[in-house]
Amino acid sequence: MANQNNNKGGQQQDVNQLLKVRREKLQNLQEAGKDPFQITKYDVTHHSSDVKELYNAHEAEILGDRKAPDVEGLDDAAKREVINNDYNERREIMDAKPIEVSIAGRMMFKRVMGKASFCNIQDLKGNIQVYVARDNVGEDSYADFKKSDIGDIYGVKGFAFRTKTGEISIHAEEITLLSKSLQILPEKFHGLTDTDTRYRQRYVDLIMNQESKEVFIKRSQILKEIRNFLAGRDFMEVETPMLVSNAGGAAARPFETHYNALNEDVKLRISLELYLKRLIVGGLERVFEIGRVFRNEGVDTRHNPEFTLMELYQAYTDYEGMMELTESMFRYLAKKVCGSTKISYNGVEIDLGKPFARMTMIDAIKKYAGVDFDQVPDDAAAKKLADEHHIEYEERHKKGDIVNLFFEEYCEKELIQPTFIMDHPIEISPLTKKKPSDPTKVERFELFCNTWEMCNAYSELNDPIDQRERFAAQDANAAAGDDEAEHTDEDFLNALEIGMPPTGGIGYGIDRLVMLLTDSQAIRDVLLFPTMKSIGGVKAENGVSSKPSEEVKAEPEKIDFSNVKIEPLFEEEVDFDTFSKSDFRAVKVKECVAVPKSKKLLQFTLDDGTGTDRTILSGIHAYYEPEELVGKTLIAITNLPPRKMMGIESCGMLLSAVNNLKDSEDEELHLLMVDNHIPAGAKLY
Repeated sequence: MANQNNNKGGQQQDVNQLLKVRREKLQNLQEAGKDPFQITKYDVTHHSSDVKELYNAHEAEILGDRKAPDVEGLDDAAKREVINNDYNERREIMDAKPIEVSIAGRMMFKRVMGKASFCNIQDLKGNIQVYVARDNVGEDSYADFKKSDIGDIYGVKGFAFRTKTGEISIHAEEITLLSKSLQILPEKFHGLTDTDTRYRQRYVDLIMNQESKEVFIKRSQILKEIRNFLAGRDFMEVETPMLVSNAGGAAARPFETHYNALNEDVKLRISLELYLKRLIVGGLERVFEIGRVFRNEGVDTRHNPEFTLMELYQAYTDYEGMMELTESMFRYLAKKVCGSTKISYNGVEIDLGKPFARMTMIDAIKKYAGVDFDQVPDDAAAKKLADEHHIEYEERHKKGDIVNLFFEEYCEKELIQPTFIMDHPIEISPLTKKKPSDPTKVERFELFCNTWEMCNAYSELNDPIDQRERFAAQDANAAAGDDEAEHTDEDFLNALEIGMPPTGGIGYGIDRLVMLLTDSQAIRDVLLFPTMKSIGGVKAENGVSSKPSEEVKAEPEKIDFSNVKIEPLFEEEVDFDTFSKSDFRAVKVKECVAVPKSKKLLQFTLDDGTGTDRTILSGIHAYYEPEELVGKTLIAITNLPPRKMMGIESCGMLLSAVNNLKDSEDEELHLLMVDNHIPAGAKLY
């Protein structure tokens, strides 16, 4: 163990020395009047992929009829001579009509070979090899280049050529250091694989992981194509307030802040709906907005507290019109962004080209749970059914709420192919028009795909009297303790009283849509800068040090335990045979989410080495946010009988260390985390 610690300390010192050398190189350049940070611009004519495409086309035009040399029957030496002569002839022909280019990017590889060297330059569209020869760039430039580091940003002017190995490259005639990298990039062959670091330092992730960069390029394309699609249907893009006095339009807890100039408390919007409907009242018949909304909730693989929402409203149509628009838009986006209406998510093919299935919420529950809620007479009977099916609910819940809970429990997981779930209970839809044929339901649908809710749409409620009654019911829910209930919005009611035409509206979660179209497993993979818990305060929020490299010490962290008391050791002896029956295993956290309606519980999806996911609930939300535990290796007892908590079966127990603060009843829990080199399922003795 001592040797291991010494090795780690030596590695840290080596890294610090390398960082120090980079700063010294910069200082030498500055003292020589070659400060790269004084350069303000560089003329870039091409990107790497452009150079390759141009050269291939140019080569095909000039050498298209030239055949490969015939080396049949020749010995190896003769073959090499014939092939070499053919290459030299091709080079002479191509170099007579050179393609002059100027590129810029980050140096990701360098191989120095005396008077000539090779490097690899990476830019937005890929990477390209560059040949740097002393006789072409000059002795001073070549000497500086030899001292360059991986990560430095260079400008290169020269002409394109093909090497003997067939790689299209740039023959440098001038090289310019544009920015000196003072940090060390992750090791080349392993790249940046730690997910926590990838999310906190996205700039490094984009450099090291081409797949990550492609996701965000595709995200931008998706947003562009949504705008193109809606422009083709005469929709007008608008912007509405983010700071509002009444955060309505969705069932969510808002963030609150204070407006100093007005001395008023305000909220960050949770939806775009109510302001966009005001614009329909004002006569802007087709409007949409793509904007950030904020919901004060937990973080998991499909939720982030701030996310991008697209909402649109169209006068003189209903939820049937919104279904047609949604189906057409999803099909259009798949063709434009993925090249096909058949896409793959996590190995499962999803066909967006076929007509989307349609099913009422009641029929879905009847199909997947065997319960017909049209035959359930009242709230009491619905709650009795929930008890029989072990579905947790709150006392204030009505029949419609129970219907929704049944749907979430039994149906969502079955909806892989795109399916419109229609006609929701009125209790969970306070802004939606009632069905004329059944006033207990509303004209609403949600599109489900890959088991996810992809969008939510209504025939919008435009009756101000009905809307006031719905708001009153929501106010009552808030008074009963529902943090996510809406509140009466008098200005919105005033707008409805002026008159809103029949209107269809819809909201899309852009982040989830991007996940689907890019085959991304977590919402943080499609957010450039996802919400992360700060490490050691705001100044260290990304987990990086602000100290100069020479000041970083490889010393162990000093922890003050003076204000902590440890529980006394148990005095009773435990029978050894009984204790040894506990099966302690290393488990890896695949997913961790906050349990809805619980302030304490986190739900873990664990790899325990068996090939079947294990679910364990643990009351540690006060000490950890879910996202910081994903990927960690923990210790669990795996042979305990299942125990239901909040309606979820917990199969085992995660182990924590417990201590109490002195002179306080407060308890601290620290999950036992072990080295990630320990495989899932490893038994502890």
